[in-house]
Amino acid sequence: MRSEVFDILLKTTGYQYVPYTSSLLQRDSNLFFLARGDKSKYLVIVGESAVCGLFRGIYERSIRNLEENQKLKIAPTTHENLQILRRLFPHLNPSPCGLKKSFGTGDRLGIATPAHVKAFEGKDIFPFFAQQSVRELERTRRNWEDVMDSAIWGCFEAGYKGKFGADADHVKDPDKLVEAVECGYTMFTIDPSDFVRNTSTMSPEKKKEIYGSISKRSELERRYLNRKYEIEGQVLIFDEDSLVDAIVTYFDALKFVREMYETLKTYKSDGFDFEVSVDETDTPTSPLAHIFIVEELRRMGVEFTNLALRFVGEWQKAIDYIGDLKKFEREINLHAAIARHFGGYKLSLHSGSDKFSAYPAFSQATEGLFHVKTAGTSYLEAIRVIARKAPELYRRIHRFALERFQIERRSYHVTTDLSKIPDLDSIPDEKLEDFLNANDSRQLIHITYGAVLTARNEDGSYLFRDELYRVLMENEEEHYECVGKHIRRHLEMLGTKR
Repeated sequence: MRSEVFDILLKTTGYQYVPYTSSLLQRDSNLFFLARGDKSKYLVIVGESAVCGLFRGIYERSIRNLEENQKLKIAPTTHENLQILRRLFPHLNPSPCGLKKSFGTGDRLGIATPAHVKAFEGKDIFPFFAQQSVRELERTRRNWEDVMDSAIWGCFEAGYKGKFGADADHVKDPDKLVEAVECGYTMFTIDPSDFVRNTSTMSPEKKKEIYGSISKRSELERRYLNRKYEIEGQVLIFDEDSLVDAIVTYFDALKFVREMYETLKTYKSDGFDFEVSVDETDTPTSPLAHIFIVEELRRMGVEFTNLALRFVGEWQKAIDYIGDLKKFEREINLHAAIARHFGGYKLSLHSGSDKFSAYPAFSQATEGLFHVKTAGTSYLEAIRVIARKAPELYRRIHRFALERFQIERRSYHVTTDLSKIPDLDSIPDEKLEDFLNANDSRQLIHITYGAVLTARNEDGSYLFRDELYRVLMENEEEHYECVGKHIRRHLEMLGTKR
């Protein structure tokens, strides 16, 4: 029946729509699959009139080729139609992950999920196919609903029937948190970086002033001062200096995390994953600070699944780890030991894209109890395809990125040196994708994504966006192959099994 249904679509519509054969789902006598038109993708239903009537479509006709009189309906991939499809097929709804090893694949373009699904085939790791930060939403002018819908349509297209998560990433605002809850997200990453203080550059007088303003300081001193922790053969003790540093640095941030957690519990009563992110700070999280964070969150009643620390070295966007790998290995071994000592949560690695040299130590130390986030690396692989298939478009994007770089870099910690990027005009078309292999030009393209995707001409049309999507759709197979291969490399370097 599978091939017969696809033939009906092709013949009935004069071969205007090409089915994604992997997407076929059946409920009773009703069949559902995704098909590709000239410029867009569509949901196709072959089934009973009552079922077809649930979906708002653009084309419908009766057919008599099957066992019973049924209808063929072609419907746009709208949010409303997806909601109906999700009710019919519950596996299309995201779910919490818990303490399983996990990996997030951010998708700034909203079209890479089928490639991500392919990358996870045969891997014993829980995928987060819907993942976007508030900053990314603002820069791409998307919203939680759009990110979720794009990921689920991608799962449907690829025929994915396993579990997956949806991560509302780096949330700093209660209203944004509630919006994500209403859209059905299953993981919520809280970013308290606005409340984290940097004691490494603070004068002793200022530190003393702030410490004196913390009303709970006496209580915290009674709880922690001179307290000893024995962690897998190592002894860690809070002396006066380390305790003051931990309290001044994190006390207000942890209060904010508790407030966000309580907001979340008010609006979402069923299960969810909760991540606390203190990675976007100027100085690495010390082992004692790690202990302080965990102890205080537990005391506050915050049930967290993941904890993202700021590890030693440079974790810049879309390039490999910069720093002393031996030092990182020693540090991650101790942090992982602390996590095992307290139990009940995973260590999360942010800016996890392309940190290939650090993955083996991270995976081994955590014994698979980890979460890794990637985002811009899939966008960069899409731009790689643009460089191959539409070199003139790539050149325009590259020049525009150079113009926008100083503005866009303000919210990113990068050490990009534009003087190290070769002159664009000196590079032949067949070598353009080499820009995506070098750190400086890779970061140039990475952090200017928002400007590239939203820039408009004087007449209001997009400067790059529509053309970029058109090229990727025309070369969809190569785009999926490129992104899937790159993400699969991440998973393999993290030691996930086939």
